[in-house]
Amino acid sequence: MKKTIAILFFLIISASSFSQILNPVKWSTSIEKVSETEYDLIIQATIEDGWHLYSQNVPEDGPIPTNFTFVKIDDYELVGKTSEEEGHTVFDAVFNMNIKYFENKAVFKQRVKTLSKSNFKITGEVEFMVCDDSSCLPPTFVDLDFSIPANKGITTVNFNTKEKNETAKSTETKIETKLKKEKKPLDKSLLTIFLIAFLSGFAALLTPCVFPMIPMTVSFFTKQSKSKAVGIKNALIYGASIIIIYVALGWLVSFFFGADALNALSTNVWFNVFFFVILVIFAVSFLGAFEIVLPSSWGTKVDEQADRGGIIGIFFMALALAIVSFSCTGPIVGTLLVQAAAGGNHVGPIVGMLGFSLALAIPFALFAAFPGWLNSLPKSGGWLNTVKVVLGFLELALAFKFLSNADLVLQLHWLEREVFLAIWIAIFGTLALYLFGKIQLPHDSPLTHISVGRLTLGLITLSFTIYMIPGLWGAPLNLISAFPPAQHYAESPYGIGFTKLSEGVGSNKNHSEIPEGAHIMAPHNILAFNDYDKGLAYAKKVNKPVLLDFTGHACVNCRKMEQNVWAKDKILPILKNDVVLISLYVDDKRKLPNGEEIDSKLRPGKKLRYIGQKWSEMQTIKYGANAQPFYVLMNHNEENLNDPVAYTPDVDEYYKWLKEGIANFK
Repeated sequence: MKKTIAILFFLIISASSFSQILNPVKWSTSIEKVSETEYDLIIQATIEDGWHLYSQNVPEDGPIPTNFTFVKIDDYELVGKTSEEEGHTVFDAVFNMNIKYFENKAVFKQRVKTLSKSNFKITGEVEFMVCDDSSCLPPTFVDLDFSIPANKGITTVNFNTKEKNETAKSTETKIETKLKKEKKPLDKSLLTIFLIAFLSGFAALLTPCVFPMIPMTVSFFTKQSKSKAVGIKNALIYGASIIIIYVALGWLVSFFFGADALNALSTNVWFNVFFFVILVIFAVSFLGAFEIVLPSSWGTKVDEQADRGGIIGIFFMALALAIVSFSCTGPIVGTLLVQAAAGGNHVGPIVGMLGFSLALAIPFALFAAFPGWLNSLPKSGGWLNTVKVVLGFLELALAFKFLSNADLVLQLHWLEREVFLAIWIAIFGTLALYLFGKIQLPHDSPLTHISVGRLTLGLITLSFTIYMIPGLWGAPLNLISAFPPAQHYAESPYGIGFTKLSEGVGSNKNHSEIPEGAHIMAPHNILAFNDYDKGLAYAKKVNKPVLLDFTGHACVNCRKMEQNVWAKDKILPILKNDVVLISLYVDDKRKLPNGEEIDSKLRPGKKLRYIGQKWSEMQTIKYGANAQPFYVLMNHNEENLNDPVAYTPDVDEYYKWLKEGIANFK
């Protein structure tokens, strides 16, 4: 008992000196009666603002998923798997995958069937990981307790649950009888879908199938409207009809797929391959090989209905626009639906179609209401086909992103980073040649001169193509990091023409052998240890200070530091030559060897099961911190050379911290 109190006292002192123990998730439990023999075990996570808790369903090689385990006894049996709420699904550029997480609150349910007529308890454990914009916490374990009553008339039972996690904090939380639904914050991914769709709607407006329809529409409303007020009213009905038609299409996609199916799209191989094929067909169509059109009989029947006049006639005019312009809008709409669906949010297709139709409807409604504005429009011409071709090239580039997803899931290594970048360089390089007039496609008009706008777009495309070329030699390409495979998923993780030892590894640069217990850290070619004792022994041998790096395989901000700070010219030589790096992964799920299990000092009565738990507990006890990344510079007596730091994206600040610690060592 005295030992535990001493540890807790040390944690308080060290937390005030260096960092702090973070505990952003509070867990509470309750039960709910379903039938005479079945109950739902309800587990609620209350999450502090700015933090997010990962789903139970995370793709392989992603962050640590939330995981529930229940101790089996003869009094009950589990019914199905633990369910969870919808959450948010976003693309994570660091892990190069779509990842589902929860903010503010998450509710999980596990149904059980009782086999006993007396009171009994169900015990379990939740393992989870949380991150915010600057740090991630290691996998944390919290005990769960449920009391199943003998009284079959009780429908909901509330009680206190003690959580014992690795931060040595115990809390008792009173559970409410009903779990009320809270309003979710605005999903940033939905806002992104809306903005992209809105811009795509304007792009569709500038295609040869849509742009010439504006004067025809204005002519129709001018003849139908007896007064200016009637004209404005009809124009508004027309614009609203366009929006209704496309939003209905988005709703149909959401309805038939459903949330669970859409969440599965991002990692489903066959869906990604199917999307790749569809987008290639769309792209080839835009480039002029053929046109995708709906049956002509559809347009004839819709035109007949449009002649009826009134609100119904106006609606069918809008439907006629959608059908007639399908050869241009279809590929764009299809691409938007694919992108929105692959985001995993079941309202994504609806939001996407709202943005697209709004951009399409506004100009048609305005010109129909104010026909005099037509004089300000540019004349139709070859530039419309140029817009269509540019969209075709963009769709072709996007198609390979879906093929890359399938390759990553299967780990085939057919479309590694270099191959992906080579394809994109070829696509955008060809687009630049097209914009400069060096290539002509089937439906292009003769090009007598290059306009300023076309020249500007060509220069931007050429610059982008040149920007991607160094990526073949290992450049990070931060502008497009969300699209190509990660740097480690490559033929040459260190860049074409480079190997692990080609640049040397600090003090080991004159030797071909790597010290025992060390490895070469890709892609920066840094000598690193994952074992504390071996790393410290090597530091004493070469007389260099130790840089302790508390990190995690699933730590997003750790990867950001490695990619955006460690890679800089003023930082990398220090890591290679002036310190001995010891990277301790707090989420290392390898089991401790038999006989080397350790009693937890933070969870009395519990054993540390994994190597990562050992390093996590070490960080918490010794440094009073439990977030990653966390960096410590120390001497051979394991004394700090300066104050430890956490996530430090400012390169100059991190450089100053390194130089200060190294100077104190000398």
